[in-house]
Amino acid sequence: MPRVVSLFLPSWSTDRLRRKLGDASPPPDKPLVLVGRQGNRRIVVAADRAALAAGLRLGMPATKAQALVPGLVVMDAKTEADAEALDRLALWALRRYAPIVAADPPDGLVIDTTGADHLHGGEHAMLSDMVERLVQAGLSARAAIADTWGAAHAVSRYLRQNVNVVASGGARDALLSLPISALRLPRAIVDGLRVLGFENIGDLLAQPRAPLALRFGPELGRRLDQAAGVLNEPIDPTRPPDVIEVQRVFGEPIGAAETIARYVHKLVELMCAELETKGLGTRRLDLLLHRVDNRIEAIRVSTALPVRDVKRLTRLLCDKIETIDPGFGIELMRLAAPLAESLKPKQTISSLIEQPDADISDLIDTLGNRVGEEKLYRFAPVASDVPERSFRRIAPASPDTGEAWPDHWPRPARLFAFPELIEAIALLPDHPPVSFTWRGIRRRVKRADGPERVFGEWWKCHAELAAVRDYFQVEDEAGERFWIYRAGDGEDVATGSHCWFLHGIFG
Repeated sequence: MPRVVSLFLPSWSTDRLRRKLGDASPPPDKPLVLVGRQGNRRIVVAADRAALAAGLRLGMPATKAQALVPGLVVMDAKTEADAEALDRLALWALRRYAPIVAADPPDGLVIDTTGADHLHGGEHAMLSDMVERLVQAGLSARAAIADTWGAAHAVSRYLRQNVNVVASGGARDALLSLPISALRLPRAIVDGLRVLGFENIGDLLAQPRAPLALRFGPELGRRLDQAAGVLNEPIDPTRPPDVIEVQRVFGEPIGAAETIARYVHKLVELMCAELETKGLGTRRLDLLLHRVDNRIEAIRVSTALPVRDVKRLTRLLCDKIETIDPGFGIELMRLAAPLAESLKPKQTISSLIEQPDADISDLIDTLGNRVGEEKLYRFAPVASDVPERSFRRIAPASPDTGEAWPDHWPRPARLFAFPELIEAIALLPDHPPVSFTWRGIRRRVKRADGPERVFGEWWKCHAELAAVRDYFQVEDEAGERFWIYRAGDGEDVATGSHCWFLHGIFG
């Protein structure tokens, strides 16, 4: 089942203008409208959130808007600049999220994310990431995902949540309560339907189709079928002007997995030859398969490092062939590298010198394309004595940070995200516990080492000015080893609660 994201930018024109003006832009709380010409009239074509809250609306004469809101900031609309910026935003989404992205003028994007959501932690996490990144860039945004472009478009614009996930197969139900204007119909058709008493899409779906088509033409039925998934609505994907791309057109449509794999190998060979002439390696490959029914199937694979190895890239793509639905056949295959980086030739290693380090980037690529890049990471040390702050996650193929792991005290193989409270019996202030109870099980301590005193980082938080932890390595009678600590120095209550916590387990 296809999955389509509609990314809605409700204040696209005004947000873009504020970003362009930078420090010279009006304050965020000052109403801003953009005006354009409709014949001889100057009307409001865009308004920010403050202007809408003040009662202004699109299509209102500019003079009336200025009379209603004293101090209103009025600027000329730049329709062409808005469209160009929307195309650039589509290229950003293409490189980051999915291989099929297109601008959805005047205020949105449409993204076919079929089979790509797992690379970003799932659909909800992917939509949240989109919205958060745009908000951080100063753009208001809402996103919805559904089985169809029409349903996602309607939900993103007429439900107020920033992130909406319509379950697979639930597009029709999600549309029932939405207004008829959500169908992307011309204004004349919407007004005519309202005159007849229709308010929401559910009212239309309950009516016979023939009388509506006779009165309003085929457009109404087409939009209803597209939103419900009865009629396919193809997306014409945007492509970067400088993208490296190869393609193969077939005289007769193909559909067998073996045939697709064979031509994937041929396209990868052509792609690697192009990359080699430019001194580049690909970090991301998009395979687009154009079906005879005007629908596009897509596969995206990513690599941790720049690559132009034919065998490796072919395997990554062929691993996902089973996700392709060829339909009645594929008439065009296109392979593109939307993200490529410089790749220097490698010197052949002589057997007379030391062997190079093992290259595990192939394994990283295989796992990353199966479970998602964000689920693969490694730990790098951070200069901090506080255990939970002494490391951070980095990409598995990231270069060495130069920091060294502390070796003066051993650390457990498993460190809990949050220390767990335990009940312990110990002689204060410096003795380890004789026994402790964790998760309902009482454990008698057989051996112990410590304490290792860790002070709070007072320069980060005032509450840590006097904070102290005393850590102990303890072993119970069963031979299991734990890392526990007492909050406080055992004497002064200002240094901590003197409660005991279990923070980790040694392997």
